[in-house]
Amino acid sequence: MNISLMSSSPIINGTLGLLILFSIVTWSIIAIKLWQYWRDGKDNRVFNESFWAAGEWQQAARFSGEMPGNQAHLAQSGFAELRDAQQQGGDMKHLGSPQDGLERSLRQTVQNLQHKLEGGLAVLASIGSTAPFVGLFGTVWGIMHALTEISKTGSASLDVVAGPIGEALIATAIGIATAIPAVLAYNFFLRRMKLSLANLENFAHDFMRLAAKHDYKI
Repeated sequence: MNISLMSSSPIINGTLGLLILFSIVTWSIIAIKLWQYWRDGKDNRVFNESFWAAGEWQQAARFSGEMPGNQAHLAQSGFAELRDAQQQGGDMKHLGSPQDGLERSLRQTVQNLQHKLEGGLAVLASIGSTAPFVGLFGTVWGIMHALTEISKTGSASLDVVAGPIGEALIATAIGIATAIPAVLAYNFFLRRMKLSLANLENFAHDFMRLAAKHDYKI
């Protein structure tokens, strides 16, 4: 009995190729997002140390524009809104109190950063939910193909059945093996995203408090 990843059926081969593509995409997203969260965590730590160590509000505004990271980007949007409100306070965009404008700007920035953090999660969820069924489709098709071959030979001995059935079951095994990392990665990165958003919202509240203390001016 010789079981190979390559089958005589082009449908099974196509199914296996699709599952391998799913696996490559899954591990690529995992690698990219791990690097993204590592880099952002490092940048946020450096920014927080510098921001809260700043002696003056103007000093914090100055170096915030020079630093990377999501929290630095959030601070940049807040300071930009305060500058615009001071310089162009009479236009339609800045009608209302400075507090309302700053709160709207910070909320929009958090939402934009959330969209960035969500990148790849939908793909992981889709692969995790569909890969087992793609593998099952390949298995069902392979079994049908094997039964057809058995009917042609007129023999149902183990030597005749085991090879084609084994090849068909490989599709289900690969489908499950592809889905498990995708589901685990989705849950892991979803939790990381929620923690990152909580940190951003906490920083936004602190920024609002500091801005109010300085009368929403720089």
